[in-house]
Amino acid sequence: MVSYWFRTAPRRAALLTVACLGVALCGSVGAMQTALAAGQKPDTAEKANPAEKGKGKPVTVTEEMTGAGIVSSGVTLPKPPPATGTKETPVPSWGKPLPWPIVIADRRNNRLLEVTPDKRIVWEFPSPNLTIYRGNDDVNFTQDGKKLIINEEDNFDIHEIDYETRSLQWTYGMPNYRGSAEGYLNYPDDARMLPDGKRLVVADIRNCRLLVIDRQTSKTLQQFGKPGVCKHNPPHSFVYPNDINYYDNGDYLITEITGAWITRMAPDGRVIWTVPAPHMHYPSDARATPDGNIIVADFIKPGGIVIFNPQTGKIVWEYRVTEGEKALDHPSLAVELPTGDILVNDDHRERVLVIDRQTKEFIWQYGTTDVRGHGPNQLWYPDSVDLDYYHDWKAVLARKP
Repeated sequence: MVSYWFRTAPRRAALLTVACLGVALCGSVGAMQTALAAGQKPDTAEKANPAEKGKGKPVTVTEEMTGAGIVSSGVTLPKPPPATGTKETPVPSWGKPLPWPIVIADRRNNRLLEVTPDKRIVWEFPSPNLTIYRGNDDVNFTQDGKKLIINEEDNFDIHEIDYETRSLQWTYGMPNYRGSAEGYLNYPDDARMLPDGKRLVVADIRNCRLLVIDRQTSKTLQQFGKPGVCKHNPPHSFVYPNDINYYDNGDYLITEITGAWITRMAPDGRVIWTVPAPHMHYPSDARATPDGNIIVADFIKPGGIVIFNPQTGKIVWEYRVTEGEKALDHPSLAVELPTGDILVNDDHRERVLVIDRQTKEFIWQYGTTDVRGHGPNQLWYPDSVDLDYYHDWKAVLARKP
């Protein structure tokens, strides 16, 4: 998801690859990683390898960035069921209002949290180490449901979490560093694994580029856009892209902040179409709906949600309330559910909602409106959600102890 203050606080993020398990760096690549694992300061790490000098600049970690620190709901968690479903053939539905459990990227609580449609906490991943893992911004299951891909905008890294063991398996990035050379990121947003399970894509906002990264080698396979060239001219340049998603046929769906541009692009860079989203001030994380329309959240206060036809540019459906309980404050992701209803995380009002498509009423909510916390039914800056089509929690919870 996007951060509302990125325009006034430009940063760049350094990037290295580390293999992580538990709470400490357990595998290192390069002198800088080794130095950080040993507790050395970043400038000492640079001196250990002059070739790294200039590729990464340390950033100041603020109180806002660390949020609540390392926290947990305190709930006793059941053993996770195996991944038996897929997005195409999901585990049995819970029906309305929310068909499946959701994993929430609870950003300022520095944790992932899974809640069921009846609002039970069944899975949680608190930060194992605030230096390495802080401010989880987006969460996306891998195609097989066994891993979760996380990006952390203001920690300048990407993570892979093993769902079954609830462990940090892999980290792509150097925490608290910013840069734009090969192997570095600048505010990474919406990282996800492609269906082949071998490549990741990420929108590198402040470098105005999109990257396709090899999971095994941590090398850049493709780059669309160029650091320092921030203008809308796909595939050659992009203006602050904050999301890259994909269609079933492999095409990419790209969201750019300035100009509210939404683009469908083939993997080879061929542009299928590119259109500005209507009635949109700060577009966040466009998604394709089953009928070919586009749904996108407006990350402002009061915020909104727009569904539009990319061929005609006409609005099909819109939610926008200016005040009161039903007003949204910086919603950053909206997803059309199979029921047609809308799942949305309302970042600055500390809640995740399901909005009835027809009546525009809230029919489900997790999180206490305008109240920060980390206990049951409490969130702090929920910045993304993903549906858990993969694990049959309904069956697990129906069993007698």
